[in-house]
Amino acid sequence: MKRIAVLTTGGDAPGMNPAIRAVVRYAVNSKLAVMGVFRGWWGLINEEMKLLDHRSVSGIINQGGTILKTARCPEFETEEGRRRAHDNVRKNSIEGLVVIGGNGSFRAAHVFGKEYNVPCIGIPASIDNDINGIDVTIGSDTAVNTALAAIDNIRDTATSMERIFVVEVMGRNSGYIALTVALSAGCEDVIIPERKFDLQEVCHDIVNGNLRGKMSWIIIVAEGAGSATTIAEQITEMTGLETRAVVLGHVQRGGRPTAFSRELALGLGRAAVDCLLNGESDKAVGLYCSKIVTVDLETAVAEKKLNVDKMCDLIKKLT
Repeated sequence: MKRIAVLTTGGDAPGMNPAIRAVVRYAVNSKLAVMGVFRGWWGLINEEMKLLDHRSVSGIINQGGTILKTARCPEFETEEGRRRAHDNVRKNSIEGLVVIGGNGSFRAAHVFGKEYNVPCIGIPASIDNDINGIDVTIGSDTAVNTALAAIDNIRDTATSMERIFVVEVMGRNSGYIALTVALSAGCEDVIIPERKFDLQEVCHDIVNGNLRGKMSWIIIVAEGAGSATTIAEQITEMTGLETRAVVLGHVQRGGRPTAFSRELALGLGRAAVDCLLNGESDKAVGLYCSKIVTVDLETAVAEKKLNVDKMCDLIKKLT
């Protein structure tokens, strides 16, 4: 193997840049040429790429986002789109791909690798921590800490003003961020896609708490489970108590990656290159029980089960 390519696809996550840095520098030191593909699969289809060297990734280890950019690419879901991508892989003598992204990126890599016999190794980078078979993805720790810092600030004003706050965090299909920050911030309740939610019961708890002298309340809602604005309005209508909505939004995707996200990215970047050098394909590298392991991409994209009931029960018992 003489030349590989690296690309970032899907939603960005803090720590993608350290992962790119690790892939490029470790590959170059292993006598491999590295092509950087811009805007994910779109760049592979449209041949938007350039050769990267040691200096190309200088000064990015502390930066959020991705220097290679990222984009959604419906064209890659078509046979014609994948054929064009493969034509560019052959044209540029690319012998393996390192795909940095989440489960949608891994599904695409699995299909492309099997269809054209192109070795593909995935590095899990997703704020939702939704890759099956591993413990944690690059960026999820940073996103949780970003949301946690905001909620800690909200707690100050909720207590001072004696108000109810409904805080919406990211998580279209996964309640990972919502559950983690709700527990870590000492919030009173959480609304997630994986679990049915009874707003009447919550309002009953709020009113009873208010009668006991508990004047502030914070509820975390994952975006895939409902709208903070709508839920706040309903709580006000049902309880008569002043309720505010806060939507944290894309602030959770940005910011400097935490030390943990950086260290994980650097270790997985090296592991991904080693996989290609060892002739492996259709795998994801990840951290499991404090060790770097490989997981079949087909397994990695299966639904990841969270211990939802246990975490929700703990949140309620610590209220």
